[in-house]
Order: sequence, then C-alpha cells, then structure tokens
Amino acid sequence: MIKKRELQDCHVLFDLMVHPEVFPFVRQKAHSYEEFLFLSKSTIEAEERGELISRTIVDEWGSPIGTINLFDIENGAGFLGTWIGKPYHGKGYNKPAKDAFFQELFYELEMETVFMRIRKVNIRSQKAAEKLPYVIKANELRPSIYQQLNADGDIYDLYEIPKDLYTMHLYSTPQEEEQALEA
Repeated sequence: MIKKRELQDCHVLFDLMVHPEVFPFVRQKAHSYEEFLFLSKSTIEAEERGELISRTIVDEWGSPIGTINLFDIENGAGFLGTWIGKPYHGKGYNKPAKDAFFQELFYELEMETVFMRIRKVNIRSQKAAEKLPYVIKANELRPSIYQQLNADGDIYDLYEIPKDLYTMHLYSTPQEEEQALEA
C-alpha cells in the first residue's frame, strides 16, 4: 500500500494532485510538473536529513495514487499529510495506507505522536478522524500547538494519534473496535 518516494512516479502523481478536489488539500502544492519534480526531489533529500518521512500510496497493482507524509518532525512527533487522487476516493485505500504508515512510524522509526490538522470546513475529514478509536481531538490538550496552527485565524482543528493508543487499538478485538466506532 505504500513505498518510498521515487522520482519516476512524479508524472502520475502530479496529474492526480492537480485535480480541483484534491489540490486545495495538498500541503506541498506545485503548479507545474517541473515544480512538482523539484519538490519531490527536495522531499526525498529532506527525508535523508531526517526532517520528514514521505511515502507514495500505491494501489493493488503498485500504481501510485497519492502520498502520505509526516512533516515538521520534532521530538518524536510530526504532522500527518495525506492526499489520494480523485479517481481513488471512496475505494478503501486511505485506511490501509495509514495503517502501513503508522506501523512504520511507530514501530520502525520510533515516532511517539502523529498530529493531524484538519480544516474546520472539512467536515468529511473531521468525521473520518473522529471515528477512529485511536484519534484524540487535541485542541484543548495541546493549546500551544493549536494556537500556533491558528495564528492566522480559526482555521484548523488539531487531532493527535499517540503511539500507546494506536498500540491498544491494534490489540483490541474486532468486537471492541466495532463498539467504539458505533459510539
């Protein structure tokens, strides 16, 4: 479901990223293929320096369909950024990609916390995040981070995925998870 970023995937990813329903939610925006290629090369180099972690989301045939990233890494924590191309929305790729990424982050790369900033107008993403039993709304738990995110206005809600809560989720029974999702 995920693989390391490769420059050979840039053409496909750029075409998916510029879709008007995807582009507004992409953190690393590029307005041309050349700019996207440059950003991708810079992303790969930044990962080598330990500044971020970036993976390409692939479908069952290994074709690139989006990206998943951990930005602003500091003290074992960072901000999640994910986008999937419009033709792949609603087809079940998001959850397995996130699960694979979280497994790598928490158990291979020793991250402790993943933060998500979700625009307050993005109700669909908020509801999806709040359904997950390992996600905590952190506006009040992390006031300094929340205020920093909203320095230019009341734009984002802050969510947190702590490693321990994610680990508990992994070891819960399917029945427990179903009950948590229904609550």
